[in-house]
Amino acid sequence: MLKRLVALIIVFVTMFGLEACSGSAPVSLLNYVNSYQGYQFNYPTGWVEVKVAEGPDVVFHDIINTTENVSVVVSPVADGKTLEELGGPSEVGYKLSQNITTVAGRDRNVELLSAQNVDTPEGKTYYILEYLTTTPNGQRHNLASAIVRRGQLFTFNASVPEARWKRLKNSLTQAVASFSVY
Repeated sequence: MLKRLVALIIVFVTMFGLEACSGSAPVSLLNYVNSYQGYQFNYPTGWVEVKVAEGPDVVFHDIINTTENVSVVVSPVADGKTLEELGGPSEVGYKLSQNITTVAGRDRNVELLSAQNVDTPEGKTYYILEYLTTTPNGQRHNLASAIVRRGQLFTFNASVPEARWKRLKNSLTQAVASFSVY
């Protein structure tokens, strides 16, 4: 009986230790729905909505680390083009990176790390983009999901300081994957 108890304790400690070493804690996300604009996404628990004048449609940020945020930008698309007509994932990712640099100022360097397209079972195409942005205040890691629907480009952005990327990568990846425009 004692051997069995010791074996169970060893298994428990080993499993707990491996989980702690992996750095992937369970993710807790909340759901946001904008039925007027027709989109929804998940965002990390403990983040709050903030109003930004003449900025994104919606912004959520961490209540403690306010530079960690997710946002949705809705922009018109010329001539009712589709996402594919705007270009492939890398081309659209590059264009969006130039927009980040232009809007934010010239003191930023934005590097597109990856760009891929994801087709949903409903026939929608999303581009998933990953950026590394260097600013005077340090580096930031950004994930984005972009889709064109109803003549508008919807871009969901998740951004955190590079120092926090490893800790938040799992939850932000899930948040970006949850973005849905209907």
